[in-house]
Amino acid sequence: MRRLPPGSLGWLTLHELRGNLRATARSRVRQIVLALVLLGYTGLGVGLGLLLAGEQWKADALAWLVVLIAATLLFTFMTTQSLLASQRTLYEAGDLDLLFSAPLDPRTVVSAKLLGIAGGVMLTFSIFLLPILLPVAVLGHPELLGALALLVALALTAACLGLGVTLALARTVGPRAARTAGQILAALTGASVFLVTQILNQHDDRRESSVVLLFDMLRSRGYGGGWLSSLPGRAAFGEPLAMLLLLGGALLLFALAGWGMRNVFLRSYRAGGARPASGRAARGGIARRFHRGLFATIFAKELRLLLRDPALIFQMLLRIVYLAPILLIAFRDGRALPLAPTLAFTSVVIAGQLVSSLAWLAASAEDAPDLLKVAPVLKDDLDFAKLLAAMALAAPLGVLLPIAIALETVPGALVTLAFTAGAGGAVGYLEVAHAQPAPRSTFQRRQKGGGIVRNLVEFVIAVILGLAAGVIVYFV
Repeated sequence: MRRLPPGSLGWLTLHELRGNLRATARSRVRQIVLALVLLGYTGLGVGLGLLLAGEQWKADALAWLVVLIAATLLFTFMTTQSLLASQRTLYEAGDLDLLFSAPLDPRTVVSAKLLGIAGGVMLTFSIFLLPILLPVAVLGHPELLGALALLVALALTAACLGLGVTLALARTVGPRAARTAGQILAALTGASVFLVTQILNQHDDRRESSVVLLFDMLRSRGYGGGWLSSLPGRAAFGEPLAMLLLLGGALLLFALAGWGMRNVFLRSYRAGGARPASGRAARGGIARRFHRGLFATIFAKELRLLLRDPALIFQMLLRIVYLAPILLIAFRDGRALPLAPTLAFTSVVIAGQLVSSLAWLAASAEDAPDLLKVAPVLKDDLDFAKLLAAMALAAPLGVLLPIAIALETVPGALVTLAFTAGAGGAVGYLEVAHAQPAPRSTFQRRQKGGGIVRNLVEFVIAVILGLAAGVIVYFV
């Protein structure tokens, strides 16, 4: 960065990428683990490259279809990450005031932010793809270097789409609602292909995996053989024209997005920074905001703060999305549930992990810890209210699988519900009892505290209670 002019596009972009790297590996342990993973992937890539060095192949419609499916899955994940990165850039980064007040061209700032989003997306997926892909390409198959051009094109397109959707939401529903709507849309985007294939799989007697089902469906309709559907595959296997079309189209889209979004970005950021209050008049008076008693006051306060957190909505939606296949199996064709003990175990473990995260946030993200310390109340009473608020927010997710189990055995559903609540209470109590309060504003980039030992203990508790629930449900 020292060789680049300060404030230039390249200088600002490298600053964004360095920030992404720091966010990826925030601790020494993470850096060591990441280095070991990269070393292992590279070794696997070198071994695979040596194994395939003498092999000769020619890409056909089947290979192009495989690349098309892989690119589609990759693009959905990239778009999800771009949506989340765009929200962090617009609402949470904290450096835009300084950048826009500095003697810099706003176009340069916006372009650097867009490049930073694209670079961060590409960096995340390159860590897992390039250590395997590059050795195979260097050791005998240079045509596979076209996959790098495909990866860049997908990252640029996803960055434009993610920032564009974020700005459109901010302009349509307002800055506050845009954060929540963006988190919901990101969760649904990331799991869109998974959900579609799972729903289709319910009408297929073969019960194949999602990827196989998607492959068969696209192959039967001729995808991968046409020129347009084979374009990603042709680019990945090094055809110059396909590479030029995809990469050139992505660069053109990126340039148009940077030019077209500049003014919208500035307006959305200013509106988001101002965070205007709703124009609707309050109903019912201010008295309804207050509650009688310590428990009701703390419970209502924590529940309201948790419900206002867009990141929590994103996490809960992801859990619900990935529970969908289990629920679809349970309710399929109106037949009784075949796997009640397994679902009981799953319910207890998932609820335990969710309550643990919610209780950690409720107890640790506290804007007035000193005030609570000197207040004439018992800490146990405060912790109990925070714990119940976390359990109340997790309750809608915790009752899904017990309801499904009730189709086969009502006593088993009641046992599952009891153990689910018990697991949530046990691991949640560990979190609130050992919480280290800090201002909520410092939890923008959340990394659950407590250390590896406590997290492992909480997981073991959830697993043991889940196994116990499964055994009891089996005999019931």
